Amino acid sequence: MRLLAIETVQLGDYYVSRYEQVEAYGAQVSVLSGLADADHWPADRFRVAQSQHIGNLIALAVRWHQDTPFDGVFTFAESSVIAAAAVAEALGLPGIGVDAAQKSRNKFLMRLAHEAHGAAHPPFQPVGTLDEAQAAAARIGYPVILKPTLGAGSSFVFRVDSPGELARAFPQAWAGIQDMGFFTSEVQGLDLGPNGLLIEGFLDGREYLIEALCWDGQVTLGSIVDRVTVESATFDDDVHHAPTDLDDATIERVRQVVERGAVAQGLHRSVLHAEVRFHHGEPFLLEIAARPGGGGLDHMARISAGYCPIQSVIAFAVGERPAHAAYQRTARHTAAMVLLCPAGTIEAIHVPEDVRQDPALFFLKILARPGDVIRRPPAGNSILGFAGSTGTSFEDAMANAERAAQAIDVTLTEAVLAPA
Repeated sequence: MRLLAIETVQLGDYYVSRYEQVEAYGAQVSVLSGLADADHWPADRFRVAQSQHIGNLIALAVRWHQDTPFDGVFTFAESSVIAAAAVAEALGLPGIGVDAAQKSRNKFLMRLAHEAHGAAHPPFQPVGTLDEAQAAAARIGYPVILKPTLGAGSSFVFRVDSPGELARAFPQAWAGIQDMGFFTSEVQGLDLGPNGLLIEGFLDGREYLIEALCWDGQVTLGSIVDRVTVESATFDDDVHHAPTDLDDATIERVRQVVERGAVAQGLHRSVLHAEVRFHHGEPFLLEIAARPGGGGLDHMARISAGYCPIQSVIAFAVGERPAHAAYQRTARHTAAMVLLCPAGTIEAIHVPEDVRQDPALFFLKILARPGDVIRRPPAGNSILGFAGSTGTSFEDAMANAERAAQAIDVTLTEAVLAPA
């Protein structure tokens, strides 16, 4: 089985470990990048279009497919979901379609789809000026969320509690989205929907990250991860636990909400990463992405629920229904956290060998490199990496993860205070 992975813009070697997982399941992976800084995959299975334009990506994919045919197309990158859908269509291979990809990438188009199909979502309004944002916030009622339509990773997402806070946050968010990496890494030459900002109503309950699959309009939950962070105004996405503490009846309510949202977005056969948040005791959709969750969520799914999102990606890529039947907890606890550090330019990162070899850690990925600029809210939302650990309880797993995080030494210079 030969699969083609799409990266509109290469993100270092971030996805290499996932490509290796795909190959461990018996598929051969080739990687097509629009732009790439360095070879991060075997040269005979790695090609660069030297362009983010969809015409150039498709032309290279078609020539490659004619030479050595592929069985499927996939992506792990949020900024490549639309490109992957277009490439799959051009090659005549299974995919979600460009329309569904657009609705699953652009948060404004996603909200319109949810609204049209009665999928539970917060009130929302697109805004292009501070005056429009102030009017929308007054109509919806504070607190509100200010967020990009083409964002990811909580970059330039703010909880705003007053008109004064909105007046400060809006220009920061507006400036930030213009050259935000999640936007500049998108495919060119296709309609992405508006690149702007939304005002949304704030949902006051707990948040859950869900790995799932949809086949012919029916959603099956694979994994549910509880977000246990004490929140700030900028939504640092940093501490999670699985298996979930939701009861079976509530899990079914969550499944139904995700199913309605997936159908609304046109995701009839797709792997899903859904984010659900409760409000006044009812589940609402934050978003549904047509890709697996990032960080260590695939590891957490396998350990805490016996579900592998990577296997589902492979199955959907070739048009087969994944074998997973229903959500099922295991007895193993996991805790995962985003590794954060102060703003500045990284001079050095040291990870002790005993941390790298810690048997309790199921996931440790350092994304930043010496020379990288770390931006923290409101200037951005750069992260150092991810760490995940197992334990006999959440508290035990969390203690293991925190111990590893505290042992990582980061040397910084040149604090960054303003958006790029």
